[in-house]
Amino acid sequence: MRRISLWAGMALAVAVLTGCPPTYPKCNNDDNCKEKGEVCVQGQCQECAEDANCREGFTCQANKCAPKPPECTTDTACGAGRICEAGKCAEAQCKDDSACNGGKCQAGRCQAPKDTCTAATDCGEGQDCQGGRCVTADASSRCDFAPVRFGFNESTLDSSAQSRLGDLAACIKASQGKITLGGHADDRGTEEYNLQLSNRRAAAVKRYLTDLGVPSNRLTTVGYGENRPVSNGATEEAWAENRRVEFQR
Repeated sequence: MRRISLWAGMALAVAVLTGCPPTYPKCNNDDNCKEKGEVCVQGQCQECAEDANCREGFTCQANKCAPKPPECTTDTACGAGRICEAGKCAEAQCKDDSACNGGKCQAGRCQAPKDTCTAATDCGEGQDCQGGRCVTADASSRCDFAPVRFGFNESTLDSSAQSRLGDLAACIKASQGKITLGGHADDRGTEEYNLQLSNRRAAAVKRYLTDLGVPSNRLTTVGYGENRPVSNGATEEAWAENRRVEFQR
């Protein structure tokens, strides 16, 4: 019995000297939280302590990684001489008409003259932009219903997407039938967040098309989140393919 007590006393002394690791979510250092992919913040395992602990496109807020908000949503958020392009502030395209090659400078953007165009949005109702000229849209022409792509964690339309939707709006107005706008996201982030993101992407496309004159009652939106990928790879190219809004007729 005396020998057993001696060993037990030694074991207790070693445990006291070395220290037992705290029970999650308590911690002494980052190593105690590593298994959960977290860091130690004031004795508690947390998702992050600073932005560097979060993946690209996210920021640390109240020890949780949250998506970075867009820099801007309207031109007024960017100040004088700047405009909002794809969620980021940029220098205005023009200050006066002299920078627009015969077009008009409006709110820092060049607008094509009435008899020329760069996209269908430059033309009147029932017209399309062909060869730099506004012509009567052919109702039987085939619309380009290729998916609209989005940047990582973005639901705003970049200039390329806006140009495509400008052409598509004229084609839709010259045709018949209803269209469902299906939003999608890649598989990074939680399923709930990706579902919300896919809905915002579909809503952004609908809003842009209706602003160009497409009747709202011809467009419906649905978000599929990350559940209908077109590419199952874990690469930037595959993720880019899955960040999209599709047109279903």
